[in-house]
Amino acid sequence: MEQITDQAQLTALTQAVGPFAIAWYILVAIALWRVFSKAGYPGILALIPIVNVFILVKVAGYSAWMGLLYLIPIVGFIFSIFVAFRLGERFQKGGGFAFFLLWLLAPIGYLILGFGQARYHRR
Repeated sequence: MEQITDQAQLTALTQAVGPFAIAWYILVAIALWRVFSKAGYPGILALIPIVNVFILVKVAGYSAWMGLLYLIPIVGFIFSIFVAFRLGERFQKGGGFAFFLLWLLAPIGYLILGFGQARYHRR
């Protein structure tokens, strides 16, 4: 009987968290849409879950193939820091902005880049 109640609790948790997860995804997609548009890529690609990571890597200036590094556990974690710093560099933002707002609090940083005055510069 204990297993049935555990499963019921998990189901209740999923039902409670689900709407927040959907709202969070929509917020990130809107922010990435604007960032992609500023960088010259179709904004609609921000809606496709895996593709948006590869386009974000391209916006940062890396090859889209390097997006596969996210699949390797420790390497993906470290590569995400490199992508954040390179993305900040492309939008003329400093290292503090890149670390705190593009890596630790990425959706907030993407909203600032997308809806702020920052301009994308290819190098």
